[in-house]
Amino acid sequence: MPKGLIRYQNSGQFHFLTFSCYKRQPLLAQRDGYCLMEHTLERVRQTHKLLIAGYVLMPEHVHLLVGEPCLGSLAAAIQALKQETSKKLKRPDEPHFWQRRYYDFNVWSEGTTEEKLHYMHQNPVKRGLVAQPQDWPWSSFLHHATGVIGTVEVESPWTAQQRGGKLLAVTLPEGSGAMQS
Repeated sequence: MPKGLIRYQNSGQFHFLTFSCYKRQPLLAQRDGYCLMEHTLERVRQTHKLLIAGYVLMPEHVHLLVGEPCLGSLAAAIQALKQETSKKLKRPDEPHFWQRRYYDFNVWSEGTTEEKLHYMHQNPVKRGLVAQPQDWPWSSFLHHATGVIGTVEVESPWTAQQRGGKLLAVTLPEGSGAMQS
């Protein structure tokens, strides 16, 4: 682990995670990587009881906005996600599919949650992959904008409405104005 890297997990907060393909190569854009990644993310969400507030799959990296899993640690959930996709997508001639480790930023407020969702959903636009975020099929944007159910169950007011109005949310500091359960 790099020197000075401190992870604040088991804090009951959302985590903005980023992890990259090996040497930042666009490996997810090949071999049905996006579809396989979405299906694997949903399987890991179910297995670890992981709350996913948002995601975007880019050709060479992934952004996730997640709560901490009910089963196991966040590190174990991400490890399972990366291992399963690597086993299915890595070619024999490639040394690795994913870079080691991941970037983890604790989200302390509802405002930061919205900022991170906006950042993620705008990523394909900023990179010139699409003209508008709704044109990128491998993200949670359409769900947040319209309530459309995709491959990955995303926690939002839309999914809360399906459960009778109950948002599943992480605990945020008192007075943050964030949704809490």
